[in-house]
Amino acid sequence: MGQTDQSRGVFAGKGEEEISDMEKFKSIDEVREYFSGDKFATEAAGIEIVEAGVQYAKCRFRVEDVHLNAANVVMGGAIYTLADLTFAVAANSEGVHTVTASSNISFLAPATGKELYAEAKPIKEGRTICLYEVRVYDENDRNVAYATMTGAHVG
Repeated sequence: MGQTDQSRGVFAGKGEEEISDMEKFKSIDEVREYFSGDKFATEAAGIEIVEAGVQYAKCRFRVEDVHLNAANVVMGGAIYTLADLTFAVAANSEGVHTVTASSNISFLAPATGKELYAEAKPIKEGRTICLYEVRVYDENDRNVAYATMTGAHVG
């Protein structure tokens, strides 16, 4: 069974229904179902949502050949897609539809691990916009990329 971090209202796990104080979603399954509509991220890139909570998310993908570029390292676009979906899960956690308005990503090191993770948390939440930081790292906790994502609350 996954664990719940009550300080962040986070639930995690492999499908169990752990209730948190998230306003929009009541289980990790609901979060995954909603974001399964992001076909490129979830199907083409194979990203899975590991944890989700109020203004927080953690996602990952297992590095496969489809993620590699001609130099045989994880393509920047795959890393960005991981960061963007992780931001989307965190920023949409409270029931206000939020889209990426702008983003900046710094690639810090080639991804050498077999799994990549991203964690998103807010820097600032406003009435109409928000700013999040997203850290991308491998299973050895090696930093791969750092992104800032500005979101627009559109509904």
